Amino acid sequence: MALIVHHLNNSRSQRILWLLEELGVDYEIRHYQRDAVTNLAPAELKAIHPLGKSPLLEIDGRVIEESGAIVQVLCERYGNGQWLPAPGSDDALRHLELMHFAEGSAMTPILLQLYTSRLGDAAAPLTPRITEQLGAHFGYMEQILRPSGHFIGDDWTGADVMLSFPAEVAIMNGQGTNFPKLSAFVGAIHARPAWQRARAKGGDYFGM
Repeated sequence: MALIVHHLNNSRSQRILWLLEELGVDYEIRHYQRDAVTNLAPAELKAIHPLGKSPLLEIDGRVIEESGAIVQVLCERYGNGQWLPAPGSDDALRHLELMHFAEGSAMTPILLQLYTSRLGDAAAPLTPRITEQLGAHFGYMEQILRPSGHFIGDDWTGADVMLSFPAEVAIMNGQGTNFPKLSAFVGAIHARPAWQRARAKGGDYFGM
């Protein structure tokens, strides 16, 4: 089965490479670079998907979009029961909640901060609310991290993969002291050989 990751540098696509390395799945990377001025994805990605978004995972010609769907499919097909909670369990329901939280709730203030950062003084009316929401969401993630260092149970799951990106944003924003559990979570991910292999293959990733 041929797997192709359409991978944009400095993007949420990096966590898909990490998961594939953890799962030991053979895959091909097709690299795309952001525009140096606009930071936008190149037009070539629109040939794969009309929105020109990344990540996109191609499995035998079928293009799967959205990080959460990609993580779910990979865990189901290649995780050997180790990356998803037992079906029907409360952990499975909690896992579903966190998979959606990662791209729904958590990414909203992150993206607002990214977009308004280009507005200069015009962003001033929005900045306090965005800052408050960033702190609230990072604080929630800090609160729900288990003593094991994982979000579900005591081992790695798809939810950890999905939440790795907002956790990394918290640390990149200099919030490691405020959220020590998130800092330790990110440190544990970056210490994993699979993440390091994915980082080497993926190219630019926010200087990490």
